[in-house]
Amino acid sequence: VRLLREELQLLQEQGSYVGEVVRAMDKKKVLVKVHPEGKFVVDVDKNIDINDVSAPQVTPNCRVALRNDSYTLHKILPNKVDPLVSLMMVEKVPDSTYEMIGGLDKQIKEIKEVIELPVKHPELFEALGIAQPKGVLLYGPPGTGKTLLARAVAHHTDCTFIRVSGSELVQKFIGEGARMVRELFVMAREHAPSIIFMDEIDSIGSSRLEGGSGGDSEVQRTMLELLNQLDGFEATKNIKVIMATNRIDILDSALLRPGRIDRKIEFPPPNEEGVCTEAGMYALRERRVHVTQEDFEMAVAKVMQKDSEKNMSIKKLWK
Repeated sequence: VRLLREELQLLQEQGSYVGEVVRAMDKKKVLVKVHPEGKFVVDVDKNIDINDVSAPQVTPNCRVALRNDSYTLHKILPNKVDPLVSLMMVEKVPDSTYEMIGGLDKQIKEIKEVIELPVKHPELFEALGIAQPKGVLLYGPPGTGKTLLARAVAHHTDCTFIRVSGSELVQKFIGEGARMVRELFVMAREHAPSIIFMDEIDSIGSSRLEGGSGGDSEVQRTMLELLNQLDGFEATKNIKVIMATNRIDILDSALLRPGRIDRKIEFPPPNEEGVCTEAGMYALRERRVHVTQEDFEMAVAKVMQKDSEKNMSIKKLWK
């Protein structure tokens, strides 16, 4: 009932102008830009305290609502985010852990150095006078644990996990993909500390070619916006970027240079040790202290590539 009353009250309110804050003049005056009228110095409603740290802040470029009769600033609006961006998978803290990953000890150690250590102990980097890493690239065949490891590091750092596929950023209208990239990083700042996990990055990050079609040009514009965003944010803002691909050979060199991608971690196909570790994990889940033949069968089926032909060969192998 309370929610219905609040919704009814909002519907009964008079319409407001939407403006963008240029800067705060003093405690009760703000310079606001209203499109297309221009810039105005407006009063701030008595219910809004600019100096209250716990309340939403009146900062440059934030969206505000102005009364249509007096242009008084009476509400601070959230940032405008594309609905497609807001529908991307956002998990406050994923439930995956390092203990769920077997056979990737080296990869876990490397991603801890690049992602977990800067988030938990930034003072170590300040003491040494070195820049924090911004991003990391995970590359290897499908099904080798890249996404699972990204979710696990977000869990252990208490970061918001924002997952987006590179193919979702490929749009047919000019400028749409680049705008979605900008709003993706805006959403990451709002949910900081956060980790942006970009899967299938090769769909927008492939090497640029001359004389491409119109669709290729739009993909290149999207990648250029991604490069600008990687250059524009500071690593100390607790925003980390993890990219994943199974085709590192076709990625553009501009995307892989230090300062954008500071570490490249390879995920090779599982070896015998990885298969045995995975079989042991199946036994642990059932609270057993011994590994059975069935555990090994399921471990082999899991670590192999999951196409129909190999799955059929595994079934024939163990019959």
